[in-house]
Amino acid sequence: EVQVAESGGGSVQAGGSLRLSCVASGHTGNVPSMAWFRQAPGKEREEVASTNEVRGTRYANSVKGRFTISRDNAMNAVYLQMNDLKPADTAMYYCAADLRPWVSPNDRFTYWGQGTQVTVST
Repeated sequence: EVQVAESGGGSVQAGGSLRLSCVASGHTGNVPSMAWFRQAPGKEREEVASTNEVRGTRYANSVKGRFTISRDNAMNAVYLQMNDLKPADTAMYYCAADLRPWVSPNDRFTYWGQGTQVTVST
């Protein structure tokens, strides 16, 4: 069974940067699909960025040009570099993983982390 653990959240001023880290463990071999989600109070969970073996990377329109997802495949780790942070980015950020080579935006990732809080102040 795959376990997912993320870290790197915190408080930052608007315009600042933060880097989130996530490791998927408990699986021998590559974890093909990994992603970052976020959920703010009163709002639905949304996919921020994802990477997979079939379709490459995808980003939410709200973070394009500011956030970058990257992987360390040897470690089954994924990172989210967040630049020019805005108060609207404030949310609980979750890392997700899946053994499928591609996860449709309409499908749910199988394995989830516990979340790490990101707070952006003005």
